[in-house]
Amino acid sequence: MPHIKRFDHIGVTVADLDAATEFFVSLGLEVEGTGEVKGEFVETVCGIPGAHCRIVMLRPPDGGARLELSSFVSPENRPGTPTAMANEVGLRNVSFEVGNLDAALAAVAKAGYELVAGVGQHEHSVRMAYVRGPEGIVVSLFEQIG
Repeated sequence: MPHIKRFDHIGVTVADLDAATEFFVSLGLEVEGTGEVKGEFVETVCGIPGAHCRIVMLRPPDGGARLELSSFVSPENRPGTPTAMANEVGLRNVSFEVGNLDAALAAVAKAGYELVAGVGQHEHSVRMAYVRGPEGIVVSLFEQIG
């Protein structure tokens, strides 16, 4: 019997919660809710005494799995590796299907975010690019073609 019932969300810790939220909303995610967690529950789950964080839960238009952005009020956020490449161990990327890859890339470029490398095409089925979003989060944007 499987233990997992469904895929719920991916959580990403950021220092600038507002900027990260704005980035993902500009791609088309919708804010489902916001809040703060502190006290025994979050301290127990995270294993961080005194943990207190702000959270924004985002959902895609199709209602699928969500993206949780969190930023610690205490203790202070610790820096990650904002220039990490795909071969570094850890969260590789957050991926979204878009209707028009070129338009999505133009929108993120206008907001100051750049491609990690280039736009690739796999056979005649998909075009994809990695964008380095806020705080180095690698976001995979792909478009079904053909």
